[in-house]
Amino acid sequence: MLKNRYLAQNILSDLREKMVFIGGPRQVGKTTLAKALIGKHFKNSAYYNWDNKQERRKIMASDWQGNAELIILDEIHKYKKWKRFIKGEYDALKERYKFIITGSARLDIYRKSGDSLQGRYHYYRLHPFSIAELLNIQNTFEPFTEIAIGQKAAVNVYKNLEKFGGFPEPFIAQNERALRRWQNEKIERLFREDIRDVEIVRDINSMKLLSDMLPSKIGSLLSVNSIREDLEVSHRAVSNWLNILESFYYQFRIYPFSAKVFRSLKKEPKLYLWDWSEIENEAARFENIIASHLLKFTHFLYDWQGYKAQLYFLRDTTKRETDFLVTVNNKPWFAIEVKTQDTAISPNITYFSKKLNIPYSYQVIKKSGIDRMVKGIRIISADKFLTGLI
Repeated sequence: MLKNRYLAQNILSDLREKMVFIGGPRQVGKTTLAKALIGKHFKNSAYYNWDNKQERRKIMASDWQGNAELIILDEIHKYKKWKRFIKGEYDALKERYKFIITGSARLDIYRKSGDSLQGRYHYYRLHPFSIAELLNIQNTFEPFTEIAIGQKAAVNVYKNLEKFGGFPEPFIAQNERALRRWQNEKIERLFREDIRDVEIVRDINSMKLLSDMLPSKIGSLLSVNSIREDLEVSHRAVSNWLNILESFYYQFRIYPFSAKVFRSLKKEPKLYLWDWSEIENEAARFENIIASHLLKFTHFLYDWQGYKAQLYFLRDTTKRETDFLVTVNNKPWFAIEVKTQDTAISPNITYFSKKLNIPYSYQVIKKSGIDRMVKGIRIISADKFLTGLI
């Protein structure tokens, strides 16, 4: 087990001034991060889970542990008036307590309506394990400079991540039977507990069928109309279910990049899962691993460093496509083409690099032992490239 998580020191720094909200998928390690890794830096901390009846009563009564320095509130977004409640408690008690709010839904969505919490918190999204985190590589980043890829590959770490995913429990266990059981329980609790506690979904069984379909959609343009026809439901229903699944960190979508000098033909997104271990197809799983590492990278740049970093893909009117583009302030920083075996330079990434004047471009290969520069494109193995991220 890791002795620390990549966000721990950043959160401790922010707690000196404000509350900290931590969102992320169920079982990604939010509670462990808050209780064990952050809590150990305080003489006493108190943890309250909204799903526990006795602890819920204490929350509603504002019955806090007297000698605590840190208050951790878990899943409180399930309380309809949670924003107003948190605002009142923080304003009254901020000189006495530090507050961490954790939740398995996107707190950045649920906080947007109702009473404003503006200026009272910092928000982080906790991601599954990645290669750099597992190796305790602490990179620093400066937009529009080259990312610091290490000299050593991480073949074994990559293989374990590919097979077991990045969620702590199955990754640490590294047991295929335990992984299958964990996946089943995760999906069941997502629908039975998390979604039903917050959202009203009339056709929950069709929504489950949608979640079963999504692993086969990885990396291709996502057609809501096609899914609607397969499920025999409305376009509005599918769109709503996708938004809900995204808000509960089951899947995420990235969209085509568009700028004044470049227009994308289609606006459909591409979809990926937070837990890539569900994906059976080798090439799709590999692409999802890269997407997940890049999303973690852009979220870290935004949540901690305040850069307006975004993850896109590239596709033009002639259907040329490159898998990923990282931008800051909507300006291209680096592009990534993903290949399982092909080390010949993709003509698409060469075209887009010149067309959009992208400072750095990488062709990331699943096969290990590759790192060379050809015509301005760095062709590099995934186990090495990913050491340069978060």
